[in-house]
Amino acid sequence: MEETPQQETITPWDRVQLARHPQRPHTLDYIAALCEDFVELHGDRRFGDDPAIVGGMATFAGQTVMVIGHQKGNDTRENMRRNFGMPHPEGYRKAQRLMRHAEKFGMPVICFIDTPAADPTKGSEERGQANAIAESIMLMTTLRVPSIAVVIGEGGSGGALAISVADRILMQENSIYSVAPPEAAASILWRDAAKAPEAAKALKLTAADLYELRIIDEVIPEPPGGAHTDRLTAITTVGERLRAHLTDLQQRDLDTLLRERYQKYRSIGQFQEQQMDFFARR
Repeated sequence: MEETPQQETITPWDRVQLARHPQRPHTLDYIAALCEDFVELHGDRRFGDDPAIVGGMATFAGQTVMVIGHQKGNDTRENMRRNFGMPHPEGYRKAQRLMRHAEKFGMPVICFIDTPAADPTKGSEERGQANAIAESIMLMTTLRVPSIAVVIGEGGSGGALAISVADRILMQENSIYSVAPPEAAASILWRDAAKAPEAAKALKLTAADLYELRIIDEVIPEPPGGAHTDRLTAITTVGERLRAHLTDLQQRDLDTLLRERYQKYRSIGQFQEQQMDFFARR
């Protein structure tokens, strides 16, 4: 993806701020604009319902799909209720339940990614947070329906990975996708959270970086200034690319789909070591 001179002035830390902008469209905004007949489903059938993850059946591009996504709030009160988009284990178990329902009835799965991380509190750990994330990842690797994940804001750590192991991963231009938030990485590497801008650059967390590394499949352009400046255009553009990728995936039989998904994730992280003559270096 070629960048314009204007884009070149935007640093990775700038992208982080744009990805976190409180007025960016959230999952329910995309569902409301792109889908019809949305029926939200609640609960994990074990503990309770987690508002940080929303999901249910809807009509998209003329067919029934299962949509699942992280949901942040539009104000402080709603952010508190939705835990700032950081799911508890029951949220991931709800997502798994919906994915299995989609598989049973042959519905494609569309996931919207927007979380700083999974909830790290003692209660979540006691209820099996790590296990819930691992089970979700495992389920998505063998899901026998097409799946697409779109990073629409923050894609932080295992909290994002749990519902993004899809056949296609798309990212909006100013979204981020990383093993850890920049502040956490800076605290670990330099013992100084103030070095978050340096960590953001080192982490290669921007859409352009991840496309170059072949971790994601497409960068979706945003309106100038970010998705929050023209929400309708941003949402419409995402919908167009979702429709195109879904049409392409549905042309494959299930065995081909699973084989390509396996190869996609096995190839991530491949590298080559350069052979050098020891004496030639001296």
